[in-house]
Amino acid sequence: MTMNSPSPMPPPADPPPSIYLASKSPRRQALLRQLGVGFEVLLMREAPGRAADVVEIAADGEPPRHYVERIARTKASVGWERVVKRGVEPRPVLGADTEVVLDDQIFGKPADAAQATSMLTRLAGRTHAVLTGVAVHWHDETFFALSESQVTFRVLSAREIERYVATGEPFDKAGGYAVQDSEFRPAERVDGCYLNVVGLPLCALAAGVQALGVAVPSAAPADGARADMRPPCRYCAAGAPLVANETGSAQ
Repeated sequence: MTMNSPSPMPPPADPPPSIYLASKSPRRQALLRQLGVGFEVLLMREAPGRAADVVEIAADGEPPRHYVERIARTKASVGWERVVKRGVEPRPVLGADTEVVLDDQIFGKPADAAQATSMLTRLAGRTHAVLTGVAVHWHDETFFALSESQVTFRVLSAREIERYVATGEPFDKAGGYAVQDSEFRPAERVDGCYLNVVGLPLCALAAGVQALGVAVPSAAPADGARADMRPPCRYCAAGAPLVANETGSAQ
């Protein structure tokens, strides 16, 4: 009698949506899944030729922290307006913005190879800040938290930068890099929340959604830890397997 091998177990189903995510970022979506927070992507208008829902351009002289907060809050509030206008089921709306900052200058996503090369050349061998604003809008309430980490780059040769830019990896990432890239390995040190540098500080997110009544099943803060806790952090631990499994992939 031949015994059949058992069928592989299907992957666990996503939990039912409890929030809307005003972002198409695959990294943020993956981190939310890792945390166990169900979500539905809320598409924002950004196609060329149409007025964008959120214009991500800093005003002249606008401080980086103000810019990050403004964009995160705008994404969440505009997302909520879309929920109301479309008449869909009301849920809290999450908006986030991550920026790399060096010498008080915001390094967004490079537009071309020359800009990516310039950014990475300036970041090489220096310490810069990574700021992420997390905003959760629900009815007339908005929770906001700002997470800041310090990233020290190793010294990069011109040839290393050229090869990395040629892969196309820098073009959808603030500052032109993914800290978790196991081949490029740009950072020699990260002080502060590591997942903030990846693109979504789960500690700040969890504090926000819990403050508005959304359960976070996969992690709980360490005893006595604050919402802006420094590592080790159980929320970052919840996201660690995802980072380990996807090093080298797009942020």
